[in-house]
Amino acid sequence: MVIAIDGPAGAGKSTVARSLAERLGFTYLDSGAMYRAVGLALLEQGGTASEHAEALSIELGERVRANGKDVTEAIRRPEVAEAASRVAANPKVREALVEKQRALLAEGDWVIEGRDIGTVVAPEAEVKIFLTASPEQRAQRRAYELRADWRIVLRDQALRDRADREREHSPLRAHPDAIELDSTDRPVEDVVSQIVGLVRQAAKG
Repeated sequence: MVIAIDGPAGAGKSTVARSLAERLGFTYLDSGAMYRAVGLALLEQGGTASEHAEALSIELGERVRANGKDVTEAIRRPEVAEAASRVAANPKVREALVEKQRALLAEGDWVIEGRDIGTVVAPEAEVKIFLTASPEQRAQRRAYELRADWRIVLRDQALRDRADREREHSPLRAHPDAIELDSTDRPVEDVVSQIVGLVRQAAKG
């Protein structure tokens, strides 16, 4: 079974997806880490984003290793997030990484989160969730992670949201079959429990 969780930055996708995977005994796949790894490689090595995407070998778990190097902390830097947003608009990068994601999802049970999972990567996923939260709370969550001023994060977030929604290839949008959940002021376990209920319903057919 594949559970796809999409939504904008700061909606709680990673936290919910990790908790959900642990509770269900599924494997967690953070698609955003793949784009961040490509962005990091581009910043550090130059070259072209598509070349880095095609060459990417990534191990995802408690730690993230890209081409044999631990990049867990490095891919969370603000400049890497910006680079990831830019490379994600490159159709050749998306094509290469979507192919890698689909290969991983071909076997086993997965919880995968990103911005185009339910619409592009795994439209056949048995459960599709579009997770949202208020712009202010999303910015506050990201600011806490980055130890930054949430007002600055809110401004940058608005620009990224617009870029994600308006990009030509794989724009951020909910699949028609996706169930939209708002995580504003909700405990993670509350959101996870609701999704577990949806998974059980789907499993019953």
